[in-house]
Amino acid sequence: MNRFPLWKYVLIGFTLVAAFLYALPNFFGQVPAVQVSPVRTTEKVDTVLLAQMASLLDTAGVANSGMALADNSIKARFASTDLQIKAKDVLEKGLGERYTVALNLLPASPAWLTAIGARPMNLGLDLRGGVHFLLEVDMKTALEKAAIRYQNDFRTELRSAKIRYSRISREGDAVTVNFSTRDQRDAAVDKLGTAFADLAYTTDDQAEAFTLTARLKPEAEKQVQEFALQQNITTLRNRVNELGVAEPVITQQGASRVVVQLPGVQDTAKAKDILGRTATLEIRMVDELADPLALAQGQAPFGTDIVPTRDGTLIAVKKDVVLTGDSITNATPGFDSTSGQAAVHINLDGTGARIFKDATRENVNKRMAILLIEKGRAEAITAPVIREEIGGGRVQITGMESAQEASDVALLLRAGALAAPMQIVEERTVGPSMGAENIAKGFNANIWGFFAVVIFIIFYYRVFGLF
Repeated sequence: MNRFPLWKYVLIGFTLVAAFLYALPNFFGQVPAVQVSPVRTTEKVDTVLLAQMASLLDTAGVANSGMALADNSIKARFASTDLQIKAKDVLEKGLGERYTVALNLLPASPAWLTAIGARPMNLGLDLRGGVHFLLEVDMKTALEKAAIRYQNDFRTELRSAKIRYSRISREGDAVTVNFSTRDQRDAAVDKLGTAFADLAYTTDDQAEAFTLTARLKPEAEKQVQEFALQQNITTLRNRVNELGVAEPVITQQGASRVVVQLPGVQDTAKAKDILGRTATLEIRMVDELADPLALAQGQAPFGTDIVPTRDGTLIAVKKDVVLTGDSITNATPGFDSTSGQAAVHINLDGTGARIFKDATRENVNKRMAILLIEKGRAEAITAPVIREEIGGGRVQITGMESAQEASDVALLLRAGALAAPMQIVEERTVGPSMGAENIAKGFNANIWGFFAVVIFIIFYYRVFGLF
């Protein structure tokens, strides 16, 4: 008779018990829940918010099965999906725009199992159903946007160094600065070369113009492309989370592609809208000398773009971008204190606030257009006249058609801007019926496999050697 040391039997028993305990949550299933998290990642949730949520639900007569703080969010459980949806509406109305209220599913296993870290497996697209997208980032545009930033930085740097220049222009991912003298150009090479070491500079001497052209070095190009990819992943994750899609999968694939999986979403059109509606903001100066008749015929003055306004008219805005949505730290909906119209209040970071202050100081009594770029289409939501210098880093955008639009625009801007456009190169939809079928097939395979092994053992070992 084979005998083994006692510790081996104990180890086998412990392993079997542990395996059983950690597999047990899968038999309890999941319960409907509502997850509340702050819009701004720097803001923290606490017991005060927990008490506020409990008060709102009690007042509305919505019973919950328990609430808990976890991962800078509060999750409330409910007995049915009807209570879950009602609670979501109550909390969205009561908590306002500072918090994101999302539908979710939480394990229904007992608290003691959760305390030891035993949780059910999360079902992916193949079992739960949903949509799958493969998106590709436009790296060429990412490099062009980097050139736009350098174009603005060049202007600021040369002005601070009091180096005179004739013109700064951009063609693709190259920035060209024109000078009247060679001495000015050489001084600019020294200044910009020190300030922006990740650029490669070339010079060209002509009869009456001396030019300096700057492009990103190969290693800097790679960094810009990697940043664009990671920024897009972060932005998409923020955007999807704000819209309440539970447990999305957003991962990098290769050097320029992103895989997005949204379990539980069956409406492909809605999923596309979630991914494509990430808006960004650009502030540009208006060319007030442009001929309206020429604009109507699609003829824009040199160095400008034709952009429609909310009232259907066309304006010419200069190609030079004063400020982009990258400088936005927060955006909240509200109302204009003077007119009572719906508005979006935007906070800028330190660099953006300084640039905006300088731009408004230098362009008093001129029009500045605020462009909302969504799905590749630019629209001037407002083009006011600058009356005075605006500092402090807080900007108010009016021209919204409704309070709902102001809320939508604020949400889009708050989620962040895409570093570069993306296009969908592949999409698939997995239905929940297919997921249920896969679960049933997997269960049947385990049952039949178990009985097959038992029958094999009986015949092969002849019922443990009795025959």
